[in-house]
Amino acid sequence: MPDIWFPYLGIEISHLNKTAFSIFGFDIAWYGIIIAIGVVAGLLLARHLAKKSGQDPELYLDFLIYALIFAIIGARLYYVTFSWDQYKNDWTEIFNLRNGGLAIYGGVIGAVLTAIIYCKIKRYSLLELMDTAMPGLILGQAIGRWGNFFNQEAFGGYTDNIFAMRLNVETAAYTTTELMKHTVTVGGVRYIQVHPTFLYESLWCLLILVIMLIIFKHRKFKGQVAFTYLIGYGLGRMFIETLRTDQLLLWNTNIPASVVFSAFLVLLGVILMIVFGVRYRIEKQKIAMAADKYAPEIQEESELFDDLLNEDSLSTEEAEAPSEATNEAAASDTASENAAASKMAAADTKEEELKDEDLWD
Repeated sequence: MPDIWFPYLGIEISHLNKTAFSIFGFDIAWYGIIIAIGVVAGLLLARHLAKKSGQDPELYLDFLIYALIFAIIGARLYYVTFSWDQYKNDWTEIFNLRNGGLAIYGGVIGAVLTAIIYCKIKRYSLLELMDTAMPGLILGQAIGRWGNFFNQEAFGGYTDNIFAMRLNVETAAYTTTELMKHTVTVGGVRYIQVHPTFLYESLWCLLILVIMLIIFKHRKFKGQVAFTYLIGYGLGRMFIETLRTDQLLLWNTNIPASVVFSAFLVLLGVILMIVFGVRYRIEKQKIAMAADKYAPEIQEESELFDDLLNEDSLSTEEAEAPSEATNEAAASDTASENAAASKMAAADTKEEELKDEDLWD
């Protein structure tokens, strides 16, 4: 009988080894390989978006080197903080990453803090960097969740829906009392039947990625893509986290920490989207008013200039040899028209640059 089974989808996996291969007796886990693939895919996407938007792609490779280090530290600290009972009697276990224990939200926090410091040192737009890097981040998350599949972990409670996943009790990373009440025995093998929450989150991340890429192409202001990540990923994770059986809980409560943090991200994203959206519309309205102000001047000067060219009262001799006064008047009118046109052009340029203006004060 298979180790993993999706009975309603007709998918069976007879044996799934957590170890991909060994080098000199050192096991290389599929989890690590998949995470590495996610990181590389995210970097390639960020570099692609940077190139398309006129940025230096090398900037994102440089940033990734620092972000990876502090993301791993953040992911570990987040996990240890909400699982302190596991480590309080043996602090050395905090540094034993091979036994697992990384939380994605801690990684995101570590990466964002790195971005803030990095942009401060490089004097680069934080929102520009986040808009470009976060599509790569969510792509990496979509891929990385499949590492949980290979580890047979991070699954949800019992379900009998079309996506129900059966895990061999002997190979599953863990079980719960509630899950054991709903075991299914087939061919002498006992299975727990669970929500494949890794799959839910992976598909949700891909959906949010598509939305973020569309917004990146048509964004009105810096930060619009990053705020979409906060809202979109937060909403999905807030729901998916309620299904999981391995939740990290707030101290002395039954409240999942990631649900609270997800709600915070959604609220923060909505507030920032509204604030920056309103500021963008106000600035655009100012530009439109400026354009309307200069338009009559241009029209008036243009009509005056046409009248001078088409004036019938000038004699042939005068037309061929205009007086010094007429020349001065024409030159003055032309200068006025050019000045008004310049003002109008400046307004148009300002409107074009508005989407690139960093409104983060």
